[in-house]
Amino acid sequence: MAFNRKASAVWNGTVKEGSGKITSTSGVLNDTPYSFATRFVSEDGKMGTNPEELIAAAHSGCFTMALSAQLNMAGFTATELKTEATVTIEKVESANRITNINLEVSGTIPDITEDKFQELANNAKIGCPISVALSAVPITMRAKLG
Repeated sequence: MAFNRKASAVWNGTVKEGSGKITSTSGVLNDTPYSFATRFVSEDGKMGTNPEELIAAAHSGCFTMALSAQLNMAGFTATELKTEATVTIEKVESANRITNINLEVSGTIPDITEDKFQELANNAKIGCPISVALSAVPITMRAKLG
């Protein structure tokens, strides 16, 4: 069975002076502003969002769910998993490119060894659908217990 998820964007004006709004079907994003400044100047998120932040949100959510599934299949249940995804965008040969995605995950999981946690975290990193979709970009990860 296939699932479709939708979002839409509207843009007005030039790339540097213009602005846009992003809306998702769920309503989580509802005319959420984005602009050149929110993408390349302001990193505090107060002016709106940007595509790279949305990729980071999607990746952190997908990876964390995938890690939970890996743990469950191995007989473990996490008390808590926290993941921060950082998407790095840089100018490469006169064009902006995503050059790396880093996942920082910490977990509180009763009765798991460090080696087993690392193995399952790596499986989740490789296998989560967003990681697969973003595989053209290097994805690094640091996983720690506690």
